[in-house]
Amino acid sequence: MLAKFRSNSNGRTIKRLLRENMRLQAVNYGVAIVAMVVIAATTALTAWIMQDIIDSMIESGNRAKVFAVAASVALIFTVKGVATYVQVVSLSRAGNSIVAAQQRKLYSHILQHGVAFFSGQNSSNLMMRVTHSAQAARRVIETLVMGFVRDLLTLLGLIAVMIYQQPTLSLFSLIFGPMALYGIRRILGRVREIMEAELASMAEIIKVMQETTTGIRVVKAFALEESMTERMNGAVANVEKRANSLSRLEAATSPLMETLSGFAIASVVALSAVNLFGEAATSPGQLMSFVTALLMAYEPAKRLARMRVTLEAGMIGVGMMYQVIDTPISVVQAEDAKALPDGTSIMRFHDVSFEYTDGQSILKNLNLVFEAGKTTALVGPSGGGKSTIMNLIMRLYDPTRGCIKIGDVDLKDATFESLRDRIAFVGQETFLFAGTVRENIALGRRNATDEEIVAAAKAANAYDFVMNLEEGFDSDVGENGGSLSGGQRQRIAIARAILRDSPILLMDEATSALDAESEYLVKEALDHLTKGRTTVVIAHRLSTVISADKIVVIKDGEVAEQGELASLLEQNGLFRKLYDRQYTQSSEPE
Repeated sequence: MLAKFRSNSNGRTIKRLLRENMRLQAVNYGVAIVAMVVIAATTALTAWIMQDIIDSMIESGNRAKVFAVAASVALIFTVKGVATYVQVVSLSRAGNSIVAAQQRKLYSHILQHGVAFFSGQNSSNLMMRVTHSAQAARRVIETLVMGFVRDLLTLLGLIAVMIYQQPTLSLFSLIFGPMALYGIRRILGRVREIMEAELASMAEIIKVMQETTTGIRVVKAFALEESMTERMNGAVANVEKRANSLSRLEAATSPLMETLSGFAIASVVALSAVNLFGEAATSPGQLMSFVTALLMAYEPAKRLARMRVTLEAGMIGVGMMYQVIDTPISVVQAEDAKALPDGTSIMRFHDVSFEYTDGQSILKNLNLVFEAGKTTALVGPSGGGKSTIMNLIMRLYDPTRGCIKIGDVDLKDATFESLRDRIAFVGQETFLFAGTVRENIALGRRNATDEEIVAAAKAANAYDFVMNLEEGFDSDVGENGGSLSGGQRQRIAIARAILRDSPILLMDEATSALDAESEYLVKEALDHLTKGRTTVVIAHRLSTVISADKIVVIKDGEVAEQGELASLLEQNGLFRKLYDRQYTQSSEPE
C-alpha cells in the first residue's frame, strides 16, 4: 500500500489534483492570484523605495521629496495590507470548498461500493481517508499556488531590485541558493517515511476509540481497561514521536536557510566595504535598497525551500484519497437498467455460485425458487450460505456464476432504487442510527405520517416500551441504539420493516433478541405482515419457521432438503436431526 502512495506522489497526481479542483474554484483562485501578484509587487517596491527613503533623509531640506516618499510608503503598505486580506479570504473560501467537495466525493464513492469493499477495510482507515485526505488536498493546492505565485514572484521581484542596485554583489549572494537546495533534498526522503508511519498510527488511535465506544460492555466485563490503555498509549506515543521527528525535519530548513543567508549578507556587507570589485561608488540609498531586498528575500526563499517538504507530507494524504476514488466498484447498476415491474415477486436462483475474493466457495450451482406471496424458511448449519443468499437477493454482492431473477428480470438488469423499494429487511445484528425512535422507524418510509409510525410500532410490539421512555417517540436511542436493550432495538428494526410495507420481506434471525413473551407477540404481528408477501426467513430456532410454506435446508452452499414441515420430518434427514436435537434439549428438565 505504501508503495502505491509513493507512486502517486508525482507530477501526474498533482496535475490531476489541480485539474479537478482549480477549474471549480477558478474565481476564488483567480482573485487570490491577482492579490498575490500585488503582494509580490508591493514587497519589491518596499525594497526599492528604501533608496528614496535614505536619500530623502540625507537631503532633509527637500520637504516636498520627503512628504512624497512618506506618502508612497503609506500607499505601498496600505495596498499590500488590502491585497493580503483578499488573498487570505479567497484562499480560505477555495480551500474550504475543496475540502467539502472532496469529502462529499469520497463518501459518495465509498457508499457506491458493495459489502465486499467494507469487509476488506477498517472503518478507522476509511475515516482517515475522508477526513485527513481532503485536508491534505487543500494544503497541497494552497502550497503550490502560494509558492509559485506569491513567493516566487516576490523573490524574483526582490532579486530584480538587488541586481539593479548592485549587480555584482547580487550575483555573489545568489551562489548560496544551490547549497540550500541540496540540503532540502536530503530531508525529503525522510519526511516521506515519517508521514506514512504517522498516518498509520493516527488510524490506530481512531480504531482504538471506535472499539472502546462500541465494545465498552466487553471492555468492562473482561477488565480490559489496562489493555486498551496500553494500545492507546502506544498509538499516541508513536504519533507524538513521528510528529516530533517531522517537526525537526521541517524546522531543519530554517537554520539551514538562516545560516546560508547570514553568510550571504555578511559576505555582501564585507565586500561592499572593501570595494573588491572596483565598482563605481553608489549612494547610501542604493546600498540600503540592496541590503533591504536581500534581507526581505530570505522569507520567500525559506518558504520556497520548505515547499517541497510540505508537498511531500501532503501528497501522502492525496495518494490515500485517490486510492479510494480509483478503487473499482464491484457492484454497479447497468447503464440500461430498468425498474422492476409491479406485481409478481417470485424469486429464482438459476445455477448460482458465489465465491469471496479469497476463492472461498460459499454457494455451489444453487437452484432455488421463492414462491410469490409465500414464506420460505432457510435453515441449516452455520456457515452454510443462508445469509449469503439474502445478501445476493438484496444485491449486496453479485453471483460469481448464474443469475437471480425477480419475476423475469435479472437483478443485474434492475435499478438499485426499484430493487431496494421492493425489499424490507430485518437483520440478526440490529443497527439503529443516531437520532430518535421516531426517526429510526421513519427510515422505513421517509414520507410516513406520525400515525403510520405509531401503528408500525404497535404492530412490532414496541409501542408500550417506547411510551415508557422519557420522551416517548422523541427519545434519543444513543449511538447504535446503546440506550436501549437488545430486544427493544430489534423491535424498532421490525417496526421499520413493517412501515416499509414492501412486497418482499427478508428476516435474518429477526426474533433472536426477544424474550419468549415478546417473541410470541412479534411473531403474531409478523404472521399478519407476511400474508401476501414473498418472505424469506433465516432462523436457527426451528420454532419460528414451522409455519413456513416451504423449508429449505442449506448445507455447504447447496440445497440438502426442501419441502413442507411434515414431509421433511418424514424424510428422517438433516432437518429431522436438527428438529429432534432442538426439541429434545428444550424438553429436558433443568
